Amino acid sequence: MTTNMITNSQVLFAAHIATRQQQLEQALELSHYDELLIWSGAEITAFLDDYHYPFKPNPHFMAWLPLTHHAECWLQLRRGKKPVLYYYQPTDYWYAPPTDPESWWADHFEIKSISQPLPARQIVSGSHTAMIGEIEDRGGVGDVSYNPQSLLNQLHLGRTLKTDWEVACIAAANRLAAHAHNVARDAFFAGESEFEIDMSYCRAAGLQEHEMPYGSIVALNEHAATLHYQGKDRSSPQQRHAFLIDAGATYHGYAADITRTYTQESGVFSDLLSGMDELELRLAGAAVTGVDYRELHVQAHHQIADLLHQLGVLKVDAETAVAKGISSTFLPHGLGHYLGLQTHDVAGLIDNQGEDLPRPEGHPFLRLTRVLETGNVLTIEPGVYFIDSLLAKLKASENTGAVNWDLVDQLRPYGGIRVEDNIVVAEQDSRNLTREAFAEL
Repeated sequence: MTTNMITNSQVLFAAHIATRQQQLEQALELSHYDELLIWSGAEITAFLDDYHYPFKPNPHFMAWLPLTHHAECWLQLRRGKKPVLYYYQPTDYWYAPPTDPESWWADHFEIKSISQPLPARQIVSGSHTAMIGEIEDRGGVGDVSYNPQSLLNQLHLGRTLKTDWEVACIAAANRLAAHAHNVARDAFFAGESEFEIDMSYCRAAGLQEHEMPYGSIVALNEHAATLHYQGKDRSSPQQRHAFLIDAGATYHGYAADITRTYTQESGVFSDLLSGMDELELRLAGAAVTGVDYRELHVQAHHQIADLLHQLGVLKVDAETAVAKGISSTFLPHGLGHYLGLQTHDVAGLIDNQGEDLPRPEGHPFLRLTRVLETGNVLTIEPGVYFIDSLLAKLKASENTGAVNWDLVDQLRPYGGIRVEDNIVVAEQDSRNLTREAFAEL
């Protein structure tokens, strides 16, 4: 990393902390608290065993700190005060302890090193204190509010507007993931199994499996019809019709979430794949400030239904397919979601007062129902799937005549298609971090 890059990173992080402090003070005032304690969390031991599950910190902790493996830390936040980090750094010869804090982020905190887990009662400075985290017995303080919803809502809403530091981190995660996606694509064309492709992906991203933002979906053929397919077959199928990979990467805790689909065959599925890629780009371009994401989701259904009609899969037009719920058989999930420290990032289903924002009728799995704002980061991920259980239900319904079942049966072995990019919302030309990352390779 060059000196200029380091300096720019320091400037972005300093501005990020200033924004976090401003958001915090406003949230504390609105929620009537003077102090917030955030616990990073603890390592969890497997039942009746002595090893720990991979540790994942509290996202509210990582919203302030680029510490992705640090258990037993506390962050003390107060109005008008410099944040205090209780940095857990035990003396240990069984496991490598955390390294010393780095100045580029540490300079923004008062750091108190601790060698033993610290109970909250030794940190609380007064009354009107809130705590966020899986506190359990780590609290030990009576007059404290644990995970108060009013405060959580305010902090979650603040996280929907990404700072320049956060956008830079998500962009870096996209670059890692885009490179790994290309390696996975080549592994598919080389005949590797799902398991081998997954290992190739992790190696290319430079991440262990547990460091991924979510379990990678590596699906050959009909496995792509399982939306969150978790298996990774060790053997390669004799016929390799199609490959869907939904996999990301992390950078300082921030996630990329990218999906691509490939086939070596020509025909209707290949045409459908090309059409879906063009369709996804149109939807991504339409994700600008002021757009109601619910309307964009419904628009996706219309465009997908129209594509299926053009290719002969549906015998009815798009308006009819959407009105009768037929399109939901082929696209049963939402168009996308917020993205950040969590793959499905927070506050996607509430308004600015913390009240629920309903999903459109007939679309129960949409994860984002807000009007888009400048600085939102989200995914656009339309898909088309040939899911046996949903197709059977449609075939047994009054709408069975709307479908070309012979063509559907030809497409079942391919499983499905999903194309997913990560978007930074702007007033006119939103930024497509994923397409940028692939273009740089």
